[in-house]
Formats: sequence, structure tokens, C-alpha cells
Amino acid sequence: MVLKTEGEIGLMDEANGIVHSVLNMISERLAPGVTTKELDREAEDLIRGFGAAPGFLNYRGFPATLCTALNDVIVHGIPNEKPLKDGDILGIDCGVLYKGYYGDAARTYAVGRVDERSARLMEATKKSLELAVRQVKPGGRLSDIGHAVQSFIEDQGYSVVREFVGHGVGLALHEEPQIPNYGKPGKGPRLKPGMVLAIEPMVNEGGPAVRMDSDGWTARTADGSLSAHFEYSVAVTRAGPKILGISAAQ
Repeated sequence: MVLKTEGEIGLMDEANGIVHSVLNMISERLAPGVTTKELDREAEDLIRGFGAAPGFLNYRGFPATLCTALNDVIVHGIPNEKPLKDGDILGIDCGVLYKGYYGDAARTYAVGRVDERSARLMEATKKSLELAVRQVKPGGRLSDIGHAVQSFIEDQGYSVVREFVGHGVGLALHEEPQIPNYGKPGKGPRLKPGMVLAIEPMVNEGGPAVRMDSDGWTARTADGSLSAHFEYSVAVTRAGPKILGISAAQ
């Protein structure tokens, strides 16, 4: 696990500010009839306009700037030319590389008007992320983060995905430690100031099982149920958690 200096965390705050700015701008384009490919092209232009580079494009062969997760897609969906429909939910995961450091965040959006069950799933997933962030404090245990997600989500009648986890982030997009969204509290390494953690609950309306598309990237719910995904990059500071990029976003 790599501990970051205050200066490095400052640069990562800038990188994540770009991510959140792009997500804010892209969200204004979301509407029935728009394609995820269009959103992807716009996101790349925005990122480069901020003086950054797309963090996901060509990473381990991934062919796009955004990971787009439509309805039953959990994560790592590839943007395409299929128009969005009223009532869809769309997860957008965005990463950038800026001044040598990565920013990484995700949100799930409603396209047009969504039904109550979709809205409830998104709300619960976002709430689980907020509860997880509260566990990010010096002296806490890594597993406290995942336990906060799992206990809340399962109380809501949903399931957490186990095949994909959060991670450290910094000079590399994926650093140690891995951060599962499940587990017993009080286990694993103690959290220390200087850690930066990408915390990202992935929550399924139905069961937790995953199936992969033939493209080798797109992960879907095995039972076809809806899935939602929210993510923050969070620094451990002596004062507690600092969500990176929120105050720096335009």
C-alpha cells in the first residue's frame, strides 16, 4: 500500500475534480435517444480539454473512455450505438490521468423517468457508499468499509457483487489494497493517513451472481436483474475521510 503526501493528495483532488466535472457535464446530455457512444466521445473531448488523458482508454485493452453499465450491466460495459430509452438506468464510470495521478469515480443515472424500484436501487447504492466513506478514518480496519456496504444493502433486500471490488488508486489506476463490498468488521489492515481508496459498491436488485459477455469486459447480473454502481476516491486524513474532487469540480 502506497501512502501519499499532502501534495500528492492535492494533485489527486485535481484529477478527481476533472472526473466529477466530466460526470456533471455528461449527465446533462443524458436523455432518451442519446447513445453511450456519443457520451463516450464527448467525455474524451472534455477530459482532453481539461489537460488530462482518459484513464480507461486502452487500459489493459479497454476500448473506450467511459465504462457504461446499462440496466443489468454491473460494470465495464463498452459504449455502443444503441439509443438510450426512457426508464433506463445507466452507470457511468470515469477515470482520468492528470499530472501523473489517476482520478476515478462512478455514478448511476436515471434516463428520463424511471420506476420506483429503479430509483430505490440507485438511492440505496448511493447511501451504501456514503456509509462506507464514514468508515475511512485512521485506525479503522479495511473490512469496516465492506461491512458497512453489505450490512446496509442486504437489509434493503439487495445483494452485493463479490467478483469486483474497490481498490487503492494513485500513480496506478489499481493499487493495493483491494476493497471488497462485503465482510466482517474489524479485519484486515488498519487505515492510515495517506491512503487513497477507490470505494465502489456494486449492488444487484436480485442475486449477486455475475455473467460475462463475449467481449470479455461487460459484466452482467446472471439473473437479468438491475444493477447500480457508485464510486468515490477517498483519502484517509488525520481528520477523517476526504472525498476527492467534489470541491474541485466545475
